[in-house]
Amino acid sequence: MSDLILEPNIPDPDGFYADLLAAHEGLSDDESAALNARLILILANHIGDRAVLRDALTAAKGDRP
Repeated sequence: MSDLILEPNIPDPDGFYADLLAAHEGLSDDESAALNARLILILANHIGDRAVLRDALTAAKGDRP
């Protein structure tokens, strides 16, 4: 796979954000956290590249890879 992409790369990012919020609608805090965890694992599996995933963890913590 390639390097981690940190620039906007999602067509219709506002639409995706709306979909993400809709997926959480009506969930308790625990259910919402579980949904986020499942989504992260599904997307991590899709990416499949440990180096990219490691860079994503670093970026999510606020550091640039």
